[in-house]
Amino acid sequence: MGRSSRYPEEFRREAVELYRSSDRSRAEVARSLGVSDGSLAAWVKRARQEVEAGLDPDERAELERLRRENRELRMDREILRKAAAYFARETNR
Repeated sequence: MGRSSRYPEEFRREAVELYRSSDRSRAEVARSLGVSDGSLAAWVKRARQEVEAGLDPDERAELERLRRENRELRMDREILRKAAAYFARETNR
């Protein structure tokens, strides 16, 4: 029989949602909640598997495409943020 969880299921769900809705890294979110990064990673992975289990192949492909697009947009936004900061410094000289 498995050991009982140290964290309630509701806490885990809220932690996963906080990570997903945040721009912070998983490690930062885990640290702010007082849990290990490995625990949060496992909770995120399990939540993803639960969602994907109910999807048909077309929906799964669409979800993957959207996740890939989301990653690219986040990178683009970060590059633009750094460029804006650079140009702001240059114009203040």
